[in-house]
Amino acid sequence: MLISLKFTTSHNTSQLLTAVLIITPPFTQLNTPYPASAYLKGFLNTKEIDCVQADLGIEVILKLFSKNGLTDLFQEIENKGCKLSQNAQRIVSLKNEYILKIDAVIAFLQGKNNTYSHLLSQEGYLPEASRFNQLAELDWAFGVMGNQDKAKHLATLFLEDISDLIIETVDEHFGFSRYAERLGMSASTFDELYQSLQNDHSYIDKIMLTILNERISATQPELVAFSVPFPGNLYSAFRSAQYIKQHFPHIKTAMGGGFPNTELRSLSDTRVFDFFDFITLDDGEAPIEHLIQHIQGKRPLDRLKRTFVRISDKVEYINNSTDRDYKQNEVGTPDYSDLLLDKYISVIEVVNPMHRMWSDGRWNKLTMAHGCYWGKCTFCDISLDYIRVYEPVLAKLLVDRMEEMIAQTGQSGFHFVDEAAPPALMRELALEIIKRNLSVTWWANIRFEKKFTKDLCLLLKASGCIAVSGGLEVASDRLLELIDKGVSVEQVAQVTSHFTDAGIMVHAYLMYGYPTQTIQETIDSLEMVRQLFEIGIVQSGFWHQFALTAHSPIGMNPSAYGVLKDSEEVGTFANNDVPFKDVTGIGHEVFSFGLKKSLYNFMHGIGFEIPVHKWFETKMPATKVPKNYIINALENEEFNFDSPTSKVVWLGGIPHSRVIEKSKRNSTGHRMELTFHTKDNVYSFQMNEQHGIWLLALIENLRNAKRILTLKDIKDNYTATNADNFEPFWYGKSMSAVKEIGLLIV
Repeated sequence: MLISLKFTTSHNTSQLLTAVLIITPPFTQLNTPYPASAYLKGFLNTKEIDCVQADLGIEVILKLFSKNGLTDLFQEIENKGCKLSQNAQRIVSLKNEYILKIDAVIAFLQGKNNTYSHLLSQEGYLPEASRFNQLAELDWAFGVMGNQDKAKHLATLFLEDISDLIIETVDEHFGFSRYAERLGMSASTFDELYQSLQNDHSYIDKIMLTILNERISATQPELVAFSVPFPGNLYSAFRSAQYIKQHFPHIKTAMGGGFPNTELRSLSDTRVFDFFDFITLDDGEAPIEHLIQHIQGKRPLDRLKRTFVRISDKVEYINNSTDRDYKQNEVGTPDYSDLLLDKYISVIEVVNPMHRMWSDGRWNKLTMAHGCYWGKCTFCDISLDYIRVYEPVLAKLLVDRMEEMIAQTGQSGFHFVDEAAPPALMRELALEIIKRNLSVTWWANIRFEKKFTKDLCLLLKASGCIAVSGGLEVASDRLLELIDKGVSVEQVAQVTSHFTDAGIMVHAYLMYGYPTQTIQETIDSLEMVRQLFEIGIVQSGFWHQFALTAHSPIGMNPSAYGVLKDSEEVGTFANNDVPFKDVTGIGHEVFSFGLKKSLYNFMHGIGFEIPVHKWFETKMPATKVPKNYIINALENEEFNFDSPTSKVVWLGGIPHSRVIEKSKRNSTGHRMELTFHTKDNVYSFQMNEQHGIWLLALIENLRNAKRILTLKDIKDNYTATNADNFEPFWYGKSMSAVKEIGLLIV
């Protein structure tokens, strides 16, 4: 439901509020909204500024992938008289089957018709084109996948077949999670994108602009702000802004988000402002508030914050506001109202339980902290404020926001999209979730650092954490040191083992082609990855080739890293990805196919017996990494004594106890037998009666204490009531058993 709107006009500037329409242009994700507009709407709520948001991506998909949409699509293909490939001919010949089943398939993927899975999963029910060819390779998966998941995967292939037809016949730029991405990538000049905007509207353009017109007519905004996170959203944003300028010239347009924040910091092409009146950088809260005040006539143009404008046919960057940026505790709770939350589509593109999480399920997006607490990786844009300025959110406030979002969206799944979630804050978040008895599911992006102990991972699991993703990057200790990643391969193996043992899935971001990386190091990196997957301590991964960015330490000082820029010229449009040469002269693109093919197999649990150099189409050297390198890393993990400041947590219940009289020779003593019932088992063991009494009191104290006790608190209590030393008891056999059951030191 649209909220009531208030407008300022040239005849009445006394009203306090203005109407803002925030749009995420096609395309980002099918399964969940990109969170930027919800963040901004939540902030504007704190300022009592009326705001409506729309995700044009999901709306275009729903319009296109419907009975009426496919009917129109097939008619368009017929009218164009396209020359069709054999695959496209097959789809067109089966068009009645696609039209008949599309609405039911979409409803199923929206979670509205679960019983339909029985039909979908039957062989021959859906029409099959080239995407279904991979099923022969995945037969193993259907033996372990549930019926719902199998049906969801087959339905995904059904949609991907239609997508292939769209790309071949009516719009070569189409993609489910990106649109015309090539036009936005490495676009140092605006020429190609500008020229494409002079062409007639594409088939997808027409659908998108029809929906845009409906949204503007319904909301009558004074400002339309486009959030553009990725290159794959850029063309659609410009096409939409062009339409607004042609048909609603009184409406102001603005662009912000991840793409301008990284790519447009040196913008100088005035043609961009034929489409957008304003382009803002970095955190969007203060800049959009300033824009609204300016449109209201309450703030002069020269007092905007981090905003590009065109003045006298010249691009000017205005950042003269004396107002500070808002702290994280001031920006409000993300507000997902207006978005079609019950219409997003969960798909399974890759049959891997971790990899699928990016496309399957509705996730509320949150951040634990602004920026990155590490902030040192040499390939990363750590000079930019969105990474450089680190500001964590209090755990209590985070969980407050989680509860608000659960109430609003009806969804209790959360994806924390931090640059890297801080371990200490993850601990506090987990403790707060457990304290409030919340039942939530969450996952986050992390660094594989040694603070993720076995006990911390168990605590995170108990609070609802099901997965983490983190950067292993080059899987080479020499290169990890050059990156200043602060981890080693051995440490990554140990940490991923802790997560996996706790029942938390692990995804690894992988990199190849880092400056000075040799062919041998690339092969050895793949062997490290193979062993991690074979042992089962990493479940999913993704390789990407190193890209030099202007705002990273390497980009700002390339010669120190063995890199030569192809040109020092600064682009008039995008200026982030920088063409370069590695002094080694290696063409790293030769590794792309082999790395990705091997990883695809590893993620499906196969191919481990193949020597890693055999995955490549050209001759490569054999690995020099010992076959048992990762196993040895796990066996060599050092024992660390618990810190006195560590927090002690009890996750179990109250044990049953009884005192047993024990006779030995001519003496009689007492032992205490403790029986613990866990969710899946029963554990019993005996200990000294005095120790048992103390342990029962400790468990009761941990369950009811108003504050979480530290190890020092517990040691002090023990030494006050027991004659023996604390350490032998605490690290002894009996307490080791208790720690396995639910006593955590974090």
